[in-house]
Amino acid sequence: MSLFLCVDCGGSKTSAVIADRSGTILGRALGGPSNFAYMSAAAFTDAVRVAVSNALKTCVSPPSIDPISLPPDTEIFASAWFGISGVDSLAAIANASAALSALLGIPLGPRLVVANDTHLLAAPLRLHPDIKHAVAAIGGTGSCVVSFQHEPSGMLSELARTGGWGWILGDEGGGFHVGRETMRQMMHDAARSSLGMEPLPPSSLKEKVLERFGIKGVENAPEVLPVVHLPEPSTAEAAASVPSYLLVAREKRLSQLAPLVFEAAFKDKDPFALNVLKVCAGGLADQIAMLCREPGEDPNLKPRALEANEAVLCFGGSLVGIEDYRALVIEALAEKGHVFKYVEFVDDAAAVGVVGLASLGFGLI
Repeated sequence: MSLFLCVDCGGSKTSAVIADRSGTILGRALGGPSNFAYMSAAAFTDAVRVAVSNALKTCVSPPSIDPISLPPDTEIFASAWFGISGVDSLAAIANASAALSALLGIPLGPRLVVANDTHLLAAPLRLHPDIKHAVAAIGGTGSCVVSFQHEPSGMLSELARTGGWGWILGDEGGGFHVGRETMRQMMHDAARSSLGMEPLPPSSLKEKVLERFGIKGVENAPEVLPVVHLPEPSTAEAAASVPSYLLVAREKRLSQLAPLVFEAAFKDKDPFALNVLKVCAGGLADQIAMLCREPGEDPNLKPRALEANEAVLCFGGSLVGIEDYRALVIEALAEKGHVFKYVEFVDDAAAVGVVGLASLGFGLI
């Protein structure tokens, strides 16, 4: 039992990193999506199995060719820390913990830590001894915001959270929101056109979206509505007769538009695309601001809120990994009066987590 494992489970990928007792990273691998709220327990476990098994294969040089079976015949992990998107309740933590305990052969208890993926992002708080509060904001396929406090014991305790409600109820500032807002604004502009209002400037983003779905002419933009609403075909026979984009789950049809929006906004300098991202960044900023109070505000109004100027904002996720988009979120926060003392982007949450796990020994909590 000389290995430490940290796994970052997200809506787009699973990142597994393994380190030894000194914190030296020995192996790592990526797997498919593993959002616990969107998947069955079996599908979630399979995604984690693939990522961890492949990470174990890279712990030797040259990497092993043979697959590493899980659960292992003997205990190989001293401790494991999982940050899982979609784990937002005690019941979800219990269910995920049971599945992971069986998969890894680690008994339930302090050696197996299961929490929301925002917990991995708060690690930079330990780098700033002059403050004791952090806000971890995920902006990837979905979004979630959690605030933390650094305890005298060295542990990080959760203060409050918002978001993480999934694509139907929320995910403001995430990939689904970006795709949905693009479609909404395209429909709004089509409504303006129906009123005979002055035509808007051409938009490279509108052209890219319509081309993605095989629609010709901006005037035919309402034809994207079936793309949004039609369910995936229920039979293989039906699937053979529909365009490929209708084979994708409805939420993914929208979230997969995000790269087009970012390209149009920051490369093409398309005002329409930039406005979409400003709206989405503002949505994420609203969630962050909800966990904060303004300087001088009565603490009794929000007893567990923190002051931004005495905290670090830790970003994580593919969308906020883009500096220009992060800047929009920070700008929106400043407009609301929330300027954080420090701002960090955690590019590799699983790597940061496994090093911290190894330094603490057998358990985080």
